[in-house]
Amino acid sequence: MSLDQVADGLAVSFDLNGTRVTLAAPPAERLSEALRERAGARDVKVGCNAGDCGACTVLVDGLPVCSCTTAVAQVEGRRVETQAGLAQSDPDGQALVAAFQRHQAAQCGICTPGMMVSAVALLREVADPSEQQVQDALGGVLCRCTGYRKIIDAVRDAKGSATVAPGGVGTAMARVDGLPKVTGAEAFGDDVAPAGALTLRVIRSPHHRAAFTFGDLEAWRAETGLDLVLTAADVPGVNLFGVIPGFEDQPVMAEGEARFRGEAVAAVVGTPERLAGLDLAEFPVTWTPLPHALTPEEGLTAALLHEARAGNIMCRGLVQRGDAEAALAGAAHVVEGDFSTGFIEHGYIEPEAGFAERVGDRIEVHCCTQAPYMNRDAVAKVMGLAPEGVRIVPTAVGGGFGSKLDLTTQPFLALAAWKLGRPVRMAFTRAESISSSTKRHPSQVTMRLGVDAEGRLAGADFFGTFNTGAYASWGPTVANRVPIHASGPYRIADYRARSVAVHTNCTPAGAFRGFGVPQSAVAQEQLLDMAAEALGLDKLEIRRRNALVNGDATVTGQVFETGMGILDCLDALKPHWDRALAEAAAFNAEATGPVRRGVGVASGWYGCGNTSMSNPSTIRAGITADGRILLHQGAVDIGQGSNTVISQIFATALGVPVERIERVSADTDLTPDAGKTSASRQTFITGNAARLCGEALRAQILRLGNVSGAAVIDIAPGAIRLTDGGAERVVPLSGEGYALEATESYDPPTKPMDANGQGDPYAVFGTTAQMAELEVDTALGTVNLLKITAAHDVGRAINPLLVEGQVEGGVAQGIGLALMEEFLPGRTENLHDYLMPTIGDVPPVDTLIIESGDMHGPYGAKGLGEHCLIPTAPAILNAIADASGARIHHLPATPATVRAAILATRA
Repeated sequence: MSLDQVADGLAVSFDLNGTRVTLAAPPAERLSEALRERAGARDVKVGCNAGDCGACTVLVDGLPVCSCTTAVAQVEGRRVETQAGLAQSDPDGQALVAAFQRHQAAQCGICTPGMMVSAVALLREVADPSEQQVQDALGGVLCRCTGYRKIIDAVRDAKGSATVAPGGVGTAMARVDGLPKVTGAEAFGDDVAPAGALTLRVIRSPHHRAAFTFGDLEAWRAETGLDLVLTAADVPGVNLFGVIPGFEDQPVMAEGEARFRGEAVAAVVGTPERLAGLDLAEFPVTWTPLPHALTPEEGLTAALLHEARAGNIMCRGLVQRGDAEAALAGAAHVVEGDFSTGFIEHGYIEPEAGFAERVGDRIEVHCCTQAPYMNRDAVAKVMGLAPEGVRIVPTAVGGGFGSKLDLTTQPFLALAAWKLGRPVRMAFTRAESISSSTKRHPSQVTMRLGVDAEGRLAGADFFGTFNTGAYASWGPTVANRVPIHASGPYRIADYRARSVAVHTNCTPAGAFRGFGVPQSAVAQEQLLDMAAEALGLDKLEIRRRNALVNGDATVTGQVFETGMGILDCLDALKPHWDRALAEAAAFNAEATGPVRRGVGVASGWYGCGNTSMSNPSTIRAGITADGRILLHQGAVDIGQGSNTVISQIFATALGVPVERIERVSADTDLTPDAGKTSASRQTFITGNAARLCGEALRAQILRLGNVSGAAVIDIAPGAIRLTDGGAERVVPLSGEGYALEATESYDPPTKPMDANGQGDPYAVFGTTAQMAELEVDTALGTVNLLKITAAHDVGRAINPLLVEGQVEGGVAQGIGLALMEEFLPGRTENLHDYLMPTIGDVPPVDTLIIESGDMHGPYGAKGLGEHCLIPTAPAILNAIADASGARIHHLPATPATVRAAILATRA
């Protein structure tokens, strides 16, 4: 084929994974689009369409390129390789498949194609690459889950031959859902729509606040050849949604006034070809910008955002114990300060996506979500249907971290597919994902800490203001959780913590790994360092002296007789702390230039599950006549490993090898409600439900066989063989469906909190202490991270390798919070201007696993996901202060901010 023919747009022909293909494609079409939609290569992922994330990386004549910024005509006559092809037939690709499984280098899996393709190009050139070579080769691919360290380990170990055996509780086995992620078979939200599905796009406000009116929508629809235009008038049920009862205040599409930049006001549906050539700027809507408020100070005096509320204060939180003011007045030393953080973008590499279709009198929505049953009930209200009229089928989720708890694509898809009777798909662009999705709450914190002459905490007073944006989302949860956690895992008899969440015309702030606790820790842990400095006390020691131990009362009056492991975490850090301090002192003594080394420490704690609220999980399992063991596991795995952990727990409880378990994935038609994937609840709560379910099924089998609890179970087609000492029994299996089955639920024991925030809000707290080693160039303000050492009490490590992966991923997000990340509405709505840690920004992470056990957790296990990033930012900030003498109060600590703080110390 000649280049002239290619230029005429007749066709493009090239070699794809060893097979010659010819695609009828416009020559300027993105190669990623052509590969996915014309060649069926859905293993090529699209995260940004701007060359920023690298998920779409393919090899063209052996060289890695971003297929989203490559025109399909550029590969005419050339050789293109993708993850699926490399995993199937390339020796280096196959070696990486095994290595990524061994090291659990794929968590959610959305960045994995870009990582593996880039790694193949490296391994073809360098058989045994160094860490730096891996970082250089993979530096163009972003990951938000893993923290990159397991990916580096996997690439460097690609030629290794070790295997990972499956096993029950305590085994570092490979992920049960890992193979599809590393072979390119995993199907995410934008991969599952049937052929011929229509496409939906949303019309969003370009203003922070604006009134709007529509022109003749039907005439415009007819003129453009679209199939459907949707507005709020088309919502058959309630045009409101939310996640907290009483705070369901966000419309699917705004009516008359848009309250934030990026808010949906309409949607259009048509064939992909129609929409590809459509300029949505010509949509017939007239905007009238209105005065807006972007900060809490402005929000308090701005026009009312919600008529149902008295003012723009959404809610308040309070925990009060003893007399904080009197304790502070009598303290030997009082330290205080103001601290602030900005909006933080979740930054998952998979934009929100899915498809819906009408099936009789029901609507089925396939989507990336963290909360299928919450989605089902919310969509039902929007559609005016009974909950049973809606089916939610979660796809693989390419990262979530809290934001995919809220409705995103679901109501638009349901409305369109219901009206048209045809499948409808949509995928957010990166810009609309960032502009419209929830964020971590910006915080403004004022705090005072008092200590006695020995460094024991005498009192604390905390006040935090949180910018909750235009709608509630998870704002009430943040406002209620923060006052409990703002004490840190320390004994404080006299304590007061207040919080307030204020509405503004910003993107709604919602759930993001920690629910406000990382923001409070930035203040509380830095003040604890300042108190140690005032007393001349070692900074690890001041934490040891104040650490909660079993039998102590928390600031809510709750007493844990077992499982309070913060002192164990601090003690585990002690040898690392002593070593790091000595090395930093030696380095600084010899330094002649502007670079200084510092060491910082911080603690953290997190209550697993909802605050003082019921939040049960249910698990079902059955055994068929032909000996299959099916686990109906509805807890959505967003990369954290719940599919694996819950399978391990269930298999251990039942007493069978974990490889015998077949998983029925989350689906509101097929799996019971295992609750939302958030608040570090799945290992603890759903894990307990899985344990109870496994135990119940085992008890049935043992009872039928009339054997003791120590009997060995062997489930085979037609029969279960039981060996009890020297005796053997056989339990026959027969019938349709399940021959034996069990369904069990678990709801953690908590107690309501009174007006002063006293009560038992959580059944389990996880605790952690982390240490940061870094260098600061005091002339430039740049920070070079050297190492993070992280001690985490997980109660019991169900899968130690998963624990390490969670810690490393959380640390990476904590690094972003500390040093670089800030969403600015209207300014950082892409992955080029919004800076997230890359593979070169995350130093080695040494994870110290503490297993204190827990009286409630399955086999003693606690949740982990949220805890991992809570101490990271304050540990880094404390290390910056140790190196430079400059205390950073307002994040992120960019070089300009650090340099200004250093200069301020010299004024």
